[in-house]
Amino acid sequence: MRTNAAVEEPEPKGVARPEWRLGTRIIRLLATYGLVFFIIVVFAVFSILRPQTFPTLFNIRGLMSSTSTVAYLAIAEMVVVTAAQFDLSIGYGVGLYTILSVGLIVNQHLPWPLVIVIVLCVGAAVGLVNGLLVTRVGIDSFIATLGVGTFLYGISFWYAPTEIVGYLPTGFTALGSELGGVLPVSFFFVLIIAAVLFVMFEYLPLGRYFYMLGANRRAAELTGISATRYVTLAFVLSGLITAIGGVMLGAQLQSASTAVGPDYLLPAFVGALLGSTTIRPGRANVLGTLVAVFLIAVLVAGLEQFGASFFVDPMFNGAMLVIAVGVASTAAKRRARVKASADATALR
Repeated sequence: MRTNAAVEEPEPKGVARPEWRLGTRIIRLLATYGLVFFIIVVFAVFSILRPQTFPTLFNIRGLMSSTSTVAYLAIAEMVVVTAAQFDLSIGYGVGLYTILSVGLIVNQHLPWPLVIVIVLCVGAAVGLVNGLLVTRVGIDSFIATLGVGTFLYGISFWYAPTEIVGYLPTGFTALGSELGGVLPVSFFFVLIIAAVLFVMFEYLPLGRYFYMLGANRRAAELTGISATRYVTLAFVLSGLITAIGGVMLGAQLQSASTAVGPDYLLPAFVGALLGSTTIRPGRANVLGTLVAVFLIAVLVAGLEQFGASFFVDPMFNGAMLVIAVGVASTAAKRRARVKASADATALR
């Protein structure tokens, strides 16, 4: 018996339905830029709830200024994370570099340009020591950098048992000022460093070497990439960027004490690890790190405007660190399953 009902032809194999393709694209878009969308939503919500204080130029300028130091350290941490290492010395290091940048001017009366050069050299030297302990001596990066960081903390107490306050030249304090009264100088240098590292990691062989060492050190060495050389270089870059952050923090505070430094360690780790879940999901990257840093800054600033207590900041950073590690671990396992499935299909 014939009917007028149309017979639905089956979909050709290997051809996805349009709605399926659209859904896949949306999922990929959210996975890639989810944190960016989240920042926009959070900023909009806080702006609606606090229209007189949150979306103001004063608050935005304050956010950029206050998160600059965390951004420096998060970027520094991101560099070593790409090579599958950790640098726990950055929190203690930035405190020492802040003390030196102010103390050498106030106590030793050295010219401020020379002081900046000295501090940057010290930062690079600390990174070199970290790199050699990891690559030459064979100490795990977690233990080696924790030991070096604690040693730097001791030096800070020795050099500055009390707060250092005194006259600082205008040229040095200008580093803590604002360009055109809007953009903090410290944040401007964050953008410069981020741009340089973005080019390095996305377009230059050096960045690919770091990623290859982080993905599979043995395979990278078999292709001629020296793990000793490039892992050490990653730590040197981390120390140098941390030292820049210390100089900028000293220019902002115009004083220095041993209380400055360790509190920046956890937010920097959160920024580096959470940043690996966005923009370039599955690998640490510069843009993702900056997005993560400013997401945390916006959330904390918004909560503080609602009267949140001082303990919210460390609690929030701790929770975000656990979430970031959990998301990164889950994504890595998923990629491993997809790769194993693709390999099995290719062998059939």
